Amino acid sequence: MQTIATAAEMTAFVDKAHANGKTVAFVPTMGALHAGHLSLVHLARSLADIVVVSIFVNPLQFGANEDFDRYPRTLDADATKLAEARVNVLFAPTATEVYPPDSQPRQLKAGVAGAPFEGAIRPGHFDGMLTVVNRLFDIVTPDVAIFGAKDAQQVFLVKQMAAKLHPRLKIVEAPTVREFDGLAMSSRNRYLNPNERALAAQISRALTRCQEVADARGTAAQAAKQAAAVIAEKPAIRLEYLALIDPNTFKEVPATFKGQCLAIIAARIGETRLIDNLRIAF
Repeated sequence: MQTIATAAEMTAFVDKAHANGKTVAFVPTMGALHAGHLSLVHLARSLADIVVVSIFVNPLQFGANEDFDRYPRTLDADATKLAEARVNVLFAPTATEVYPPDSQPRQLKAGVAGAPFEGAIRPGHFDGMLTVVNRLFDIVTPDVAIFGAKDAQQVFLVKQMAAKLHPRLKIVEAPTVREFDGLAMSSRNRYLNPNERALAAQISRALTRCQEVADARGTAAQAAKQAAAVIAEKPAIRLEYLALIDPNTFKEVPATFKGQCLAIIAARIGETRLIDNLRIAF
């Protein structure tokens, strides 16, 4: 595996690969890699000749009271995992490479679709996320980019942005990887103490309850209500939102909706904030 730290070298590497008829898959990450990330890498290897993984903790997508300073930075361990997964290039730029002071990249806005749910809880987060993803796309110029389905609103917004600014780039959504008890894998799971970790499984149980209601011919409104009740069984879990949305618009579905929707949830356990989602069929 080759490690590249500068934007110019990264672009030159991919330009040469393309000139030689190779396709490039890109997996952008913030590091602290776990099995969920590695599943994206394995998918990327099946989709292209060359796999590039970036590790960059983006300051623009952290709010004033969020965990930018404590976000885990484990570059050496991450590099070992990526080498074992047969990644071709680890792109590990500094902030000045991503955001050069003499040539600031285009600042993107998430707009209406980025306002509810995560956008309401984390103002400015999606603007920063889209800005860095667009910048990384400009540097890496991949043929395909892979994102995890756990961050549903992020994937929705990236697909919107790519369709406008990178129309030749294919965005692939990879399935969420879960722990033995259903908890979605996340870099933030390491913040949970043992008691909090046991509680965290209740989040995926709430989503599963949505599908159980749908299977019993219940309504979307009943599913959301019963899922919220599952969370309420554990007062230590602080629910931020739970909604059933249309994955094509990211707007809440009506109470008597029929068809495929997405149950999305965000909750806090102690100081740790977790999100998850599950596709539901009514």
